[in-house]
Amino acid sequence: MTDTEFEVLAAATLAAIERAIDATALDVDLQAKGAGVLEIEFHDGSKMIINRHAAAGEIWVAAKSGGFHFRHDGRVWRDTRDGGELFAALSRLLSAQGGAPVLLSPA
Repeated sequence: MTDTEFEVLAAATLAAIERAIDATALDVDLQAKGAGVLEIEFHDGSKMIINRHAAAGEIWVAAKSGGFHFRHDGRVWRDTRDGGELFAALSRLLSAQGGAPVLLSPA
């Protein structure tokens, strides 16, 4: 994937994440912090950061439970450690950190 292709795909993915979170009943403050960074603040003051990392060609997630890197496999973004899909992982992480079940869909 070229740098330009990565930037377009990462921007579209971050926008889809933002839309998906906005469509939930999760009580969070979601803000776009510059190009390629989403900051989610939870009611307890904890935060989750989702950002693109162009040098690695990955989307990175920093959550209360740890850091995660996702690389596009030609179809979806996959966790570089366990192969989990990005939106499924975000659903799990948001549910754990937010204290309420969340199911995100990339649509």
